[in-house]
Amino acid sequence: MAEPFSREFRDRISDRCLSSFPCLHDPVRRSSLCLKIALVMIHLIYVTILFFVDRHDLIQTAKRHPWYTGLYLLLFVVTLIQYFITSNSSPGYVLDAIRVVEEGNSWAPLVSSKQPATSKNESFVITVDGDPKARSLLGNNATWTKLVMEMYPPRSSMRQLTCTYCHVLQPPRAKHCHDCNKCVLRFDHHCDWLGTCIGQGNHCRFWWVDAIVIILLITLSIVLIFLVLLLLFHSYLALTNQTTYELVRRRRIPYMRAVPERVYPFSNGMCRNLYNCCCAQISIYNLERLPTAEELEVKSRPRACSDILRCRCC
Repeated sequence: MAEPFSREFRDRISDRCLSSFPCLHDPVRRSSLCLKIALVMIHLIYVTILFFVDRHDLIQTAKRHPWYTGLYLLLFVVTLIQYFITSNSSPGYVLDAIRVVEEGNSWAPLVSSKQPATSKNESFVITVDGDPKARSLLGNNATWTKLVMEMYPPRSSMRQLTCTYCHVLQPPRAKHCHDCNKCVLRFDHHCDWLGTCIGQGNHCRFWWVDAIVIILLITLSIVLIFLVLLLLFHSYLALTNQTTYELVRRRRIPYMRAVPERVYPFSNGMCRNLYNCCCAQISIYNLERLPTAEELEVKSRPRACSDILRCRCC
């Protein structure tokens, strides 16, 4: 009894949503809309997590350098606008082109053939071969049929050039997209990230999206190189329990001058150093004493594989 009620309730909610948002009737547009919302939500979730993890530094940086925040927001808005413009643009569907032609609008610019479409050339052959759908297509879209057939070599078969899914006559370079379930002029590919086809109508916009992404990736790659090097450098310092000042100015620090090279006086082994750095509940006011001469001598001894297994490698 509860299952039919829940099913009826879901159907009622679904019908109300579809009536409020007509674009959701089309499964293709519905999946495309869900993809756009998901991508935006992923970015917002990432930014939110980043903000809560490092909110104090971010707030202070935004106060000291407000142009950082402004530049980020500008890039985010520009990228988002370009993304939605491209994803909502039409790639150039064959059905739309047929509608333009059959409504009597100017369709001459659509023709890239050297032969004018209005010429009285009777050299082409339209082979219907008893196909009722092809006959219907020829009768209903005579102008489009004549226009397209003049783009092919003489004696081309109309049946071979008709889409078996849309039952429309495809011009050269057109292809049926199974994701959009439509024939696309100068079909390039179906972009899952944009949720639409890339074709004659939006190839330029898609190229601009690629260019913007590549520029951003190059910039981020340069920054990433410095961040990776910084991560490796400070990982080395954490594993050896050193500071940048002690490493760079070792010979200028009085209590470090007598310590031999490759000896880390404050190290307790890589594992313990890492634990003390990240996990140990040590007061921020913890003070470290200088090691004795005997301890420095022990630290300067060569380490064996057994020391590494016992986490006494440093």
